[in-house]
Amino acid sequence: MRRIRVALTAARWQCPAMTHAPRQAIDLTSGLLLLMLATVWGGSFFLAAIALREVPPLTVTLHRVVWAVPVLYAVLRMHGIALPRSPRVWLAFLVMGALNNALPFSLIFWGQQTVGSGLASILNGTTAILGAVVAGALLPDEPLTARKIGGAVAGLAGVAVIIGPGTLTGLDPRNLAQLAILGAALSYSVAGVWGRRMLGGNPPLLNAFGMVAGSALIMIPVAVAVDGVPSIRISLAGWLSLLMLSVACTALAYLLYFRILARAGAANLMLVTLMIPAVAVSLGHLFLGERLAPSAWIGFGLIASGLAITDGRPAAWLRARRAGGPHRQRF
Repeated sequence: MRRIRVALTAARWQCPAMTHAPRQAIDLTSGLLLLMLATVWGGSFFLAAIALREVPPLTVTLHRVVWAVPVLYAVLRMHGIALPRSPRVWLAFLVMGALNNALPFSLIFWGQQTVGSGLASILNGTTAILGAVVAGALLPDEPLTARKIGGAVAGLAGVAVIIGPGTLTGLDPRNLAQLAILGAALSYSVAGVWGRRMLGGNPPLLNAFGMVAGSALIMIPVAVAVDGVPSIRISLAGWLSLLMLSVACTALAYLLYFRILARAGAANLMLVTLMIPAVAVSLGHLFLGERLAPSAWIGFGLIASGLAITDGRPAAWLRARRAGGPHRQRF
């Protein structure tokens, strides 16, 4: 995953001209694109589970970013976008690649060694909530409102229900894995702030290529140092999973992301956060035999509620209905 996968919290820096644009409606095409993005990002948890049977976590991350670089570079050339020459921009790409790809992918894949793909996707769903809080704390034009705080409280309550009291009483590897996935969500959130401050003036596709290239430069020495030289003795299923993670769940996901952002806006794009777990849980149930505990479903409900509170549109719709006024809230 996503991904972006680009984090949803990065929506505004990736298209700064739309930061204060009015909300846009979701038409049929935008809805289908959202479904496609949710499928590839939700499918990334399933594909990672397959790949992790043969490939260690850091090497999975390496494959995911390395093979996406030539695909995105080809798209850049097709659009006639030139690569920057400023060392400052490339340094910003390197940091962005660490925060938005190398670190969160590695944490998620490490966590998925003991956490099911469906549960991992639910925990990763806190990204949008954490992103609103981090942006509110670090960006002066993104105030930390009561709505954002309320959404964060609901989301954290969902996390607490999922993880359970055992996190506070013991060092269960499963609990550590869940915390690692939450760490990935936090990294995505910080990446959104960094990108907005440092890369806001660049074309979105250039930012996507730059941070994937930066993460590849990071992961090559890290993966080799920790996991050793990557083996090519991988089954066909393993190779297909790795290539799909890279080409579909990373490169294609970025292209879908920017298309939806332009058509439907950042606020509507946030809806994909609720759709990703549905895809991941379904694939995990059908093909991996995963079963979610009742606490996971309750936790997901709280996280989804937190996202709704943070977004604000469901509450506005209810107020309009109670007031008997016209339905002006557009989705």
